[in-house]
Amino acid sequence: MAVELTDELIELERAAWAEQQAGALTVETAAKVQAAITAHAQATGQNRYDVETALKKAVRHPAPAPDAD
Repeated sequence: MAVELTDELIELERAAWAEQQAGALTVETAAKVQAAITAHAQATGQNRYDVETALKKAVRHPAPAPDAD
């Protein structure tokens, strides 16, 4: 079963990843992402670890866009 992610989760992780890349990740940002992951996993009945893994993969290693030939 594919892990379902929301736009809100993706945006939170993108913000955290940008901060991390800049060496400026705050505890507040990291905690916000973790809380959102946990709440989403509980609300959707998904495994929290699977949600976090899929989210990080989607943000940090996005699939290439298909060619528009």
